[in-house]
Parts: sequence; structure tokens; C-alpha cells
Amino acid sequence: MSIEISNESGVDVDEVMLVAVAGFALEAMDVHPAAELSMVLVDDETMAELHLRWMDLPGPTDVMSFPMDELTPGGRPDAPDPGPAMLGDIVLCPSFAAAQAASAQHPVDHELVILTVHGVLHLLGYDHAEPEEEKEMFGLQGRIVDDWYVEQRRDESRRRQEARDSSLLDRIGFTGGDTRRDR
Repeated sequence: MSIEISNESGVDVDEVMLVAVAGFALEAMDVHPAAELSMVLVDDETMAELHLRWMDLPGPTDVMSFPMDELTPGGRPDAPDPGPAMLGDIVLCPSFAAAQAASAQHPVDHELVILTVHGVLHLLGYDHAEPEEEKEMFGLQGRIVDDWYVEQRRDESRRRQEARDSSLLDRIGFTGGDTRRDR
């Protein structure tokens, strides 16, 4: 996946995490590994302008998605490989997300994870205008976010174990050579 991110919001955000969660969501949705995605983080004023221009709604919002190529997640098994595509742009407003996170009483990073997955799903054609669509989209969004956190915990556990192993090997003087002993 090629995921570009540009932070024009003036807010310090964990950009590496946002790229990683977007990649995770795309992989979970079986999007071609050479697909491209752009993420832009903007301030309230810029988001309000985009919201009014594209949705005819006043004020800022949390996330907007602008799809480029039409894709179907997973596709049909007998369909030819669709190849790489430019998925489009996800625009996030970290300051708006921070206010939502405070209201929901969870960390801003968690809110940005949710919004990134939400934006990816919109790029892939999911919507929540109708009750059935909303149920499908938010169910899928919840599963991807939950799976993301499971993967993060696994990675953190693996890193801690590797650090303990390395520390132990250093203490006993292991150099990584041949461990067989002649008897």
C-alpha cells in the first residue's frame, strides 16, 4: 500500500499510527497491495469549507472521504485482478476529533483510529445513510478497529519478549554463534 499523509492541521498527531491503521483497514478489506491512498489532516476552518462545499452542511466535521476509483472489496473469485488503483483522499480534522474524544471519554488517538477506518470504508463504497447500511458499515468498522488493537497488543507483547530475550542473552554472554556442544 502506498499511503501518503500531510498534516496541515497545526495539531501534533501520530502520523505513523494513522498510516498503519489505514494500511491495516485496507488489508482487512482485501484491497490490492499496490493501491494508493492520500490522507490530509486539516484545521477546523478548512474542514468547515470542505464540508460546506461538498456536503452543503455548515461547520466542520470529523472526517470526509473523496473516492477516486470505484473498487469492490474482495471482488469476485473469477474476476481478473483489478490491479493497483488510486483510492482517493481521506480528510481528517484532529481538533474536531479531539472534541469528540473528550465527549466520548476516550483518547484522541482512539478517535483518530476510528475515523481513519471510517474514512477508508467510505472510500470503498460503504455508507450509513440507511439503517441497514449503517448497521453493516459500523459493524465492519468496529471489527476492523477491534482487530487493529488485537494486532497492536500482539506486536507490543512480541517486542517485550524480544527485549527480555535479548537482555537474557546479553547477560549470559551469548554471541549468536553455533550453540551445539561437542560431547
